[in-house]
Amino acid sequence: MKIICIGRNYTDHISELNNERPSEPVIFLKPDTAVLPKKNPFYIPEFSNDVHHEVEILVKICKVGRYINEKFAHKYYEEIGLGIDFTARDLQNELKSKGLPWEKAKAFDHSAIIGSFLPKKSFESLENVNFELRSNGTVVQAGNTSLMLWKIDEIIAYISQFFTLKKGDIIFTGTPKGVAAVKDGDVLEGYIENNQMFKIQVK
Repeated sequence: MKIICIGRNYTDHISELNNERPSEPVIFLKPDTAVLPKKNPFYIPEFSNDVHHEVEILVKICKVGRYINEKFAHKYYEEIGLGIDFTARDLQNELKSKGLPWEKAKAFDHSAIIGSFLPKKSFESLENVNFELRSNGTVVQAGNTSLMLWKIDEIIAYISQFFTLKKGDIIFTGTPKGVAAVKDGDVLEGYIENNQMFKIQVK
């Protein structure tokens, strides 16, 4: 199972981190060891003092595909979900300043929360889906898929030019504004519309 992540897919998030708006999707990967086991707490790693939450809509691939045409991309997934891309922001900034890859900041053990999934047919349009992250009961990130620079089908078509997509692969589609550091004792809950998709404790 591959975890393929899209960076800088929401304009407001690009602005809040003072990043340059990309001309094409930014792709990075997480290994399967990045997945936090179900019902486990997330432990802040010792190597970072600034781990940020980034809530994201997820897409689960349901069949093998390569060089997928955008108009056929909808056939390659049946569900969407919600997750968190935990990012060691201090480490990422250090690596970026040196022109180095981000993996240590993005792909460390248990840096990927994969919550529940919902059938895509339960939504009138996947281009108008509300989602949010609550920290200790307060909404800290709220987004809508209409604000994506690249929509789900565009992302699938683009990724498949470089990587063969296989059944069970997960795509993280990018985070809206509101990313911030987590701290010991935080309780993070993710919602798509009114459906709770995950709940985790930070330690």
